[in-house]
Amino acid sequence: MTAAYERLMNCYESIRDKVSVRPKVALVLGSGLGDYADGIKVVSTLDYHEISGFPVSTVSGHKGRFVFGYVGEVPVVIMQGRVHYYEGYSMEDVVLPIRLMKQMGAEILFLTNAAGGVNFNFHAGDFMMITDQISDFVPSPLIGPNIEELGERFPDMSHIYDEKLCQILRETSHDLGINLQEGTYLQLTGPNFESPHEVRMCRILGADAVGMSTACEAVAANHMKMQICGISCISNLGCGMTDQPLSHVEVKETADQVAPKFKALITESIIRMA
Repeated sequence: MTAAYERLMNCYESIRDKVSVRPKVALVLGSGLGDYADGIKVVSTLDYHEISGFPVSTVSGHKGRFVFGYVGEVPVVIMQGRVHYYEGYSMEDVVLPIRLMKQMGAEILFLTNAAGGVNFNFHAGDFMMITDQISDFVPSPLIGPNIEELGERFPDMSHIYDEKLCQILRETSHDLGINLQEGTYLQLTGPNFESPHEVRMCRILGADAVGMSTACEAVAANHMKMQICGISCISNLGCGMTDQPLSHVEVKETADQVAPKFKALITESIIRMA
């Protein structure tokens, strides 16, 4: 047993009796979606501080807790505040919540985030379904001794984002009349926004959106054979693509403005995933 797996199981053992719902879907809420859990049928909540050895989000606006409940009839666990690599945590810390939700029983991981658009066809307020990803300057969460109990040493990454789930997102967005872009998400370390030439680099590499989370979480989930889907809210265009300086305030404002549509898309999609 590796130290990372022992730590994971210690976390799980410390909360097992507190988890009253066995979730099918694990949902990670990005910027602007922090209050999504308030609109579902909540059964219980669990603050990160209550979990032995668990990392705590330091980002403003992130509540830092798991919410257990139902979206329609689908049992879910919602991560209300994720942990970022740029906060100074190790990559093991960053993906520990994903691994813990898998231990809780989640089979599907639904990732959301606010991201900068680097595709000139995108606009602030667009939604982008993630069809593939790039990790750049971000260490793999699988570095170190392999956790055999979770997955194989060299997992295939051909289809990180499950095509059946992606098709559900396409059909749901169409039925709701919500425009859904598609593209590749690139994760950088942050916390600084990208320079104009870094944005250009991301575009040359094939990215359509760039952010500071998500890709590492998807790698860890794929290692555990979870089904994965993801949507980015394009909160701004990348540095150098407009004359406006970037700020976290702008990111939050845009995400808040489109949150009602985002919430509707997430809710109906999860119901159809059951």
